[in-house]
Amino acid sequence: MQKTLRIKNDIHELSMMNQFLEEAGEELGLSTAFMMSLNLVMEEAVSNIIFYAYKGDVEDAVDISLVREGGELIVTLIDHGIAFDPTLRKDPDITLSAEDRPIGGLGIFLIKKIMDEVSYQRVDERNVFIMKKKINYAGILKETGILTVAVAIIAAAVYFFLVPSHASVSSISGLGIVLANFIPLPLSVITMILNVVLLLIGFVTCGREFGVKTVYTSVMLPVFLGLFEILFPNFGSLTDSQELDVLCYILVVSVGLSILFNRNASSGGLDIVAKIMNKYLHMELGKAMSLSGMCVALSAALVYDKKTVVLSILGTYFNGIILDHFIFNNNIKRRVCIITKKEEELRQFITRDLHSGATIYEATGAYHFEKHNEIITIVDKSEYQKLMKFINELDPKAFITVYNVSSMKYQPKIGAF
Repeated sequence: MQKTLRIKNDIHELSMMNQFLEEAGEELGLSTAFMMSLNLVMEEAVSNIIFYAYKGDVEDAVDISLVREGGELIVTLIDHGIAFDPTLRKDPDITLSAEDRPIGGLGIFLIKKIMDEVSYQRVDERNVFIMKKKINYAGILKETGILTVAVAIIAAAVYFFLVPSHASVSSISGLGIVLANFIPLPLSVITMILNVVLLLIGFVTCGREFGVKTVYTSVMLPVFLGLFEILFPNFGSLTDSQELDVLCYILVVSVGLSILFNRNASSGGLDIVAKIMNKYLHMELGKAMSLSGMCVALSAALVYDKKTVVLSILGTYFNGIILDHFIFNNNIKRRVCIITKKEEELRQFITRDLHSGATIYEATGAYHFEKHNEIITIVDKSEYQKLMKFINELDPKAFITVYNVSSMKYQPKIGAF
């Protein structure tokens, strides 16, 4: 399976590349951890091509190809710039301080560390840079386990809370609850049929944008619903309150959906409808999701009373708010500022182990006017935990301040290979 993209040698094209990598990762069934490493490598390699392969303001193209062959991913970058073999660059001496180490060389060093094999050819006046990395099947199994747990949480929210409430909150399962009043089939079977039909329509109308993860979650959701139907037949309300059932559904399903979204996956269903509307009606995905969700909520009027319809609409609205809250909090990064006597060890841990960047400022103490270097880095939740554990072991007396960062706008590193 091969995925290709052509971008201009313009730094603003990197956003297109990142979107391409996200979609390719889903379609090729690559784990989130694998794609994070690949994103870092691609930003290093492609930004260096953009900044250094062409002299002056020459506009040209950079061709990107991703091929999965068995247990290996092969990435090929092709450009028409000046001949340059980055593999010939000598590895920098990372034991030296930033001041003593010559400029350049860290980019290809990082790429070599992350990828299993790199090679270069000059073919027909073109630079051909090939990178290979073995796919970690343990990582894929872990990813599959996480997706399975998330889908199980969503199915539990539907079966134990949404079904007893009779509300039709923005989901294919909600539509299935309404259709179950007209079609003499279990909810699991109706949901399976709807998801399969939507997947087929999605493949026909949008091509192969729906990757392995979407197919897997779309199939597993009705499977779990069917399992609950067998284990807990004729299940009633846990709360004996329609309003509390809807509230519990919103809270529980948001947990499962936030896990999926943060693993670059979805539960299928209305996400597929939204992508089709996005492509053919040129509607933003967020608005398309809201519109399709509200249509499902209004479908409750075909069967249920006014109270249930209002609950369905309110549930759809608040479900979006709660879900945004879960995703927003999970995506918050932390700006960590550290002053330590073990500066070099910390710098190497941030750049080599966390594969993250850092900035070093000179700081002067107010009491004794002592000069220190302050290392500042921005990390996500998991990286923050690793960083704090390392600092506590390295230098328990280090001075640390931490700030929450809700968003970042940055330009990838442009130091030459």
